[in-house]
Amino acid sequence: QVQLVESGGGLVQPGGSLRLSCAASGSIFRIDAMGWYRQAPGKPREPVASITGTGTTNYADSVKGRFTVSRDNAKNTMYLQMNSLKPEDTAVYYCNALGVVLTRGGFNSWGRGTQVTVSS
Repeated sequence: QVQLVESGGGLVQPGGSLRLSCAASGSIFRIDAMGWYRQAPGKPREPVASITGTGTTNYADSVKGRFTVSRDNAKNTMYLQMNSLKPEDTAVYYCNALGVVLTRGGFNSWGRGTQVTVSS
């Protein structure tokens, strides 16, 4: 009922920047928390950053000071600005959203992911 589509991934050199987007669509009544996760090869998926409906943010220690999460509630879109990228940031980045659909049921949706590769 709710679809999430990530975009903005790619190949970037160490020290560079990328901006990821996550657009939500479907039978959305309200989106509460949204978050970014990542999964590197051979490793479990881990949380990167999250943002509530009122704008409260939370970050993994590994990205604090380098990544910034934001959202545009009017567009049902979340962003992740990634600066000072390191090779260890290489992973598939996934978007997650929790909220309520028009029929007043809850949803917990995931996107399909976007690849971020940091390499010289």
